[in-house]
Amino acid sequence: MPILENGKKLVEKVTGWQRPSQNDLERLRRPRKAHTFYFKDDGIVPNHPYWPLIVYRSAAALPPEFDPAAIFEDLFQRNDWTSSWRNGIYDYVHYHSRIHEVLGIASGSAKVQFGGKRGHTLTIKAGDVAVLPAGTGHQCLGASEDFLVVGAYPPDGSYDECTSGEDHTGAAQDIPSVAKPRKDPVYGGGGPLLELWTGSRRARTMR
Repeated sequence: MPILENGKKLVEKVTGWQRPSQNDLERLRRPRKAHTFYFKDDGIVPNHPYWPLIVYRSAAALPPEFDPAAIFEDLFQRNDWTSSWRNGIYDYVHYHSRIHEVLGIASGSAKVQFGGKRGHTLTIKAGDVAVLPAGTGHQCLGASEDFLVVGAYPPDGSYDECTSGEDHTGAAQDIPSVAKPRKDPVYGGGGPLLELWTGSRRARTMR
């Protein structure tokens, strides 16, 4: 699927085929409540010490006249979350210690465990968006055949991938220093993320 999707992405960027306009994005973006999940450091996956995982359910309408992946790419890009990719979610626990990540579900559904082995499993489906602060563990436990994710990153930070306990010490030191994004990837400068990712709230278990 990644090879096919990368080919579609290239064609769409060159021709504009099935890509939404800026006016379309306003119409397709839906106001949604931010669901928040806090995770503790489990000794292998640090998670973020202060900031929660944010999940927006059905944050984008995905009508058939547009490529759903293009909707998420363009929505994220206009809010300065770029370097987008199209793929699934790895089937092993991993996290990023030097950058935040947004995942937009373009098609299908999956069960994803967030926060590491002691975290929480969510079913995410087409239209949903998950925003992961640096350090948040994630792992796909099972997915439909058509499951497709668009991932993107804010401008500050550098991509890395941590997978083992050996990464923990250095990662735990890096995570708190990753800058807060200037915009919510879905709702921009007035989005819920800007209020939820603030201060030094003590890490808690999921609520």
